[in-house]
Amino acid sequence: MMKSKMIRLALCVFLLVPLFTGCGSASGASAGGTSGKPVLKVGMECAYAPFNWTQSEQEVSNGDQALPIYGTSDYAYGYDVMLAKKLADQLGMELEIHKVDWSSIVLGLNSGDYDAIIAGMGYTEEREQNVDFTDPYYIRDTVIVVKKDGSFANATALSDFQGASATTQIGTIWEQYVPQIPEVKPLTYYETTSEVIMAVSMGTADCGVLDEPTSMSAAISNPDLTYVKLEGEGGFAIPEGQSLDVCIAVKTGNTELREKLDSALDAIDWKEEDMKELMDLAVTLQPLGE
Repeated sequence: MMKSKMIRLALCVFLLVPLFTGCGSASGASAGGTSGKPVLKVGMECAYAPFNWTQSEQEVSNGDQALPIYGTSDYAYGYDVMLAKKLADQLGMELEIHKVDWSSIVLGLNSGDYDAIIAGMGYTEEREQNVDFTDPYYIRDTVIVVKKDGSFANATALSDFQGASATTQIGTIWEQYVPQIPEVKPLTYYETTSEVIMAVSMGTADCGVLDEPTSMSAAISNPDLTYVKLEGEGGFAIPEGQSLDVCIAVKTGNTELREKLDSALDAIDWKEEDMKELMDLAVTLQPLGE
């Protein structure tokens, strides 16, 4: 009888061990998913085309498969999703997408809701006080969205925008670009880039300061819009402590995951020509409603 009880006790311990050991992972990311692989949980807006967007169907127009958004019946796709999938595959991990408002995306990372932010986040020294960044996975330029038939469509320098009303997305690096417009009339800054684009399209703002891929997508989806790219001395100056680099963010001190992601970027030999090719694809695949 005693031997039988000991066998049953040993069996219970054996069954319970995975419940406790599954709570952590030596990979620097989350525990195993449905495939049995460790899970890389990634936070993004899913509302920032062509970097990332939400769609109701899983199939993408070129036959690719969008990824389920955790806790919803929708799917996510775009440059960030495609790049994240490449990195997860390289690391032998399962990718899990979490949809998050931009204003709380760093808070969610530091709360442990997801392991990394892959959401078109530009590097700044200020942000680096709250997160750790990988090497860049995209290099982007800042441009100005305007009405195609408006007085600013043929601008060649910031001086041509003198006195213009301007807006951008709140909590982004572009907040420091708007004041570079001479005698600018700053308007409300919006939660999403879609709202910025709508403000320009409706004439609420003369212009919107955004990145080039987003503006390119806006011009495709909104035939009344175009964008102005200013280069040289007549263009924007990169504010101190910022760069053109778009990087992956991980929780401060998560050196293991940061190094793994950097190693994965190296392993897939991610160069600027690859960035451009993938972004061009994302722009063509973007739903026109975005």
